Amino acid sequence: MKRIVFILVLSLLLGACERKKDTVIRMETSLGNIRLKLYDETVLHRDNILKLIREGYYNGMLFHRVIKDFMIQTGDPDSKSARPGMVLGANDIGYTLKAEIVPKYFHKRGVLAAAREADNINPERSSSGSHFYIVQGRIFTPDIIDEEIEKINNKRYTALFNRLQQACEGEILKYQLANDYEKLMQLNEKLSDTTRLLFDQVKLKLTGEQRAAYTTIGGSPHLDGEYTVFGEVIEGMEIVDSIAEQETDDNCRPLRDVVILKIEEE
Repeated sequence: MKRIVFILVLSLLLGACERKKDTVIRMETSLGNIRLKLYDETVLHRDNILKLIREGYYNGMLFHRVIKDFMIQTGDPDSKSARPGMVLGANDIGYTLKAEIVPKYFHKRGVLAAAREADNINPERSSSGSHFYIVQGRIFTPDIIDEEIEKINNKRYTALFNRLQQACEGEILKYQLANDYEKLMQLNEKLSDTTRLLFDQVKLKLTGEQRAAYTTIGGSPHLDGEYTVFGEVIEGMEIVDSIAEQETDDNCRPLRDVVILKIEEE
């Protein structure tokens, strides 16, 4: 009986170990190979990209948007047959994914994240079903990171106020047509008070881990809390750097095509 119980416990432990194995994908590009680990906590994004990989969706696709010291992006199916100079980035697979923004995953150098449409048309921050980017980023000094966070928060505060104001457009127009400046002032004060109350939800506050990462290996902190991070590079970051170094046109498309030959699950 004891032997049976021991074997059962051992089997459960072995099964648990197998389940904890990292999900790793291997991306072969025209400039070299990149290996990435996918996070289990972002299950919707993990399972979606694995599905697309098994279907060969990314094979032959270009990195259509490349910005040095920021990131490299792919996911537009039109890029597979794109003529030189063609503007890319507007097309995707045709569906979105619910945001899975996990605070402990932030935009340090090498992370994999989902692109999306802007907040004014996508306040839920839903991810594109196919577009993703890999962060190259840059390193910040301690003083500069503080200045950067202040700039980011100023932009977020203004964007929040503008969204609230946009939701009141009808009311604002009514008061303007009636030359009711008192009501306009009251509404403006109300919007300002609401913005201050809600701002804490979007305000960027760096943890010690984030600050250490951005001042040593680098990254792109202005994206934190706004986009879903669902993996990271574990091998081949020099290839990401090489792609990011490519000369681009005015639309950030590399002049020499950088092609994803294939992506496979290991």
